[in-house]
Amino acid sequence: MPVAERRRGSMFPDGTGPSANPAGERHERRIRSFQPRRSRVTANQRDALVRLWPKWGVEIDGDRTLDLDALFDTLPPGSPVVLEIGFGMGEATAEMAAADPGTGILAADVHTPGQGNLLGLAERNGLTNVRVANGDAIILLREMLAPDSLAGIRVFFPDPWPKKRHHKRRIIQPEFVELAASRLVPGGLLHCATDWEPYAEQMLLVLGDCPALENTRPDGGYAPRPDFRPLTRFEQQGLSKGHVVRDLVFRRRVP
Repeated sequence: MPVAERRRGSMFPDGTGPSANPAGERHERRIRSFQPRRSRVTANQRDALVRLWPKWGVEIDGDRTLDLDALFDTLPPGSPVVLEIGFGMGEATAEMAAADPGTGILAADVHTPGQGNLLGLAERNGLTNVRVANGDAIILLREMLAPDSLAGIRVFFPDPWPKKRHHKRRIIQPEFVELAASRLVPGGLLHCATDWEPYAEQMLLVLGDCPALENTRPDGGYAPRPDFRPLTRFEQQGLSKGHVVRDLVFRRRVP
């Protein structure tokens, strides 16, 4: 699909920022686990997108397999790379990147203000180990990331789709977990977190049923929040409402 066609409806039709639909219609139609959110972009966010997207942005177009060493050219070749799926406004992502500068963080989302905010945070804090991906994380995993290429995958507070008729939209499903596990290096971690207890229970069952993964908890239950995962504003709001936050940390089995 021509670039001009993909850019139709974009906030950045000249190609200076993320496109509205980077993969177009070339990939099969399926139920999406996310809703594209094109809410208001502030002047600072727009400025960060225009200036930094050509340098640190990745369009999830499904056209190529990413060379992670080339993408994270500010890090030594072979440095670990973690994929974060859904990062909101990016504050927690930036904090984790600052605490672990030797690890590349490929942060994927469809929320344009959050993309701009994270890019601005990375620039202001001198974080050269952050790249921002725009589009469908399933296409990114399936079409653009090689097997055994990621040190970790993080899915923090995905939409719980609480209504029963919407459960099919939840991202943590058997097909997704099998795909995600195949992209991890042996010993790599798939780390999920949610404050919606029914979703946590589903996550525990689905992750536990994946033959390629093993629970890092000897008792087969939930993990304590790791020190490296910051408390987010969203999480704090949930805790103030009495929600229980569950972390699930599973490891790809080592042959």
